[in-house]
Amino acid sequence: MSEEITEFPKESKVIMIPGPAGQIECLTAPPEVDAVDKNRVALICHPHPLYGGTMRNKVTHMLEKAFRDMGAHTVRFNFRGVGESDGVFDDGVGEADDLMAVYQWAKKTMPHCKFWLAGFSFGSYVALRAVHDINPEQFITVAPPVERYDYTELDAPECPWLVIQGDEDDVVSPRAVYEYVEQQNPKPQLVTMKAGHFFHRRLLDLKGAVKNGILRQVNTD
Repeated sequence: MSEEITEFPKESKVIMIPGPAGQIECLTAPPEVDAVDKNRVALICHPHPLYGGTMRNKVTHMLEKAFRDMGAHTVRFNFRGVGESDGVFDDGVGEADDLMAVYQWAKKTMPHCKFWLAGFSFGSYVALRAVHDINPEQFITVAPPVERYDYTELDAPECPWLVIQGDEDDVVSPRAVYEYVEQQNPKPQLVTMKAGHFFHRRLLDLKGAVKNGILRQVNTD
């Protein structure tokens, strides 16, 4: 059993925290030094574990960079059974429990901070399962696999919600995502871009889309 981490690390660091299936491997990072408002924590969920998804995925890393630029402390973490995290794959259910454990730890170490929540692909499904319990200030889903999981059983969040979808995605159906967005109430902000599922050669554009999308939502409120 690793020693309990009771303070949010002041530099980028891999830590282990207790979770429902055992230890959860996390990668924390502080905001960029020149960021203005540093009163937020962003939790980032990675893509499907059975297809190579980990917390070090390039899209989740780019989400981290966008959030740090905007002043957020960030936590990427490996779902159960991935990397050094204990447990076995649980098709999104147990992974949502892992997310809640990470949230509770972050809330305990940063009690005065507001939260942002983000997920890429499978990670967006996990994030949506927990969004009402976390009630984030901002919610970001990238390439949500709405045809592969039963999103109809999950209520839309009431917080500002940004959906980013590549229109050349060959893993997640762009049309299914667009139709899903149209059916939501309240409706999320949808940003589309010329990109495939993993945003190859478009990662910096993705970073810009995240930052601009959040700024639009903040300025609308």
